[in-house]
Amino acid sequence: MSKIVVFGAGGRAGRAAVAEARGRGHHVTAVVRDPSKYGDLAAEGIQVIAGDVTDTCGITAIAAGHDAAISAVYDPGSDPHDFFVSSARALVDGLGQAAGVGRLVVVGLASILETASGVKLMDTTGYPQEYRSFYLGHAAGTDALHAAVTTLDWLVISPAGDFDHGGARSGRYRTARADAASRISYADFAIALLDEIDTPRHHRTHLGVEEG
Repeated sequence: MSKIVVFGAGGRAGRAAVAEARGRGHHVTAVVRDPSKYGDLAAEGIQVIAGDVTDTCGITAIAAGHDAAISAVYDPGSDPHDFFVSSARALVDGLGQAAGVGRLVVVGLASILETASGVKLMDTTGYPQEYRSFYLGHAAGTDALHAAVTTLDWLVISPAGDFDHGGARSGRYRTARADAASRISYADFAIALLDEIDTPRHHRTHLGVEEG
């Protein structure tokens, strides 16, 4: 059994990750902005604490003693570029040597993955452009991970296309290139997240997954 800290545990991907980790017998610390809003998690015996994913010292204090971390964070009130770059840097600095956490898995975005033709999904014909600043913010955060000089073993995982918001747990998934039509349920996505913690197979890259 491992100790896993989940930043952004109140969102759909974060909650799915918490549930999957608990189902595997791991001890989970759920980090959210306001713990008072997540009494249901606390009622399940999960440690729920307040935290700021851009606060390096705070991350270190929270994550000390944990084996791995999952980041499923999003801040609609912040500039996407600033938020994702700041959080990536804070996680690298706060988790690695400072807290002794060996593995970080980040929930990413399909828009910045390459399709089979080598073009990023966000640059394909007909792809929605009104959220382009959000896509580029995610890309900048991933670039910050690549640029970091660290021993932390990190991985970014995203759907290859999008989440199947009403999808059930099938227990199957596969890696895939970006495809706007691709889907995966939150529960199956969480399996991919936890598999990469329990038995890491991919390192320092951005991985797309879909229903398998």
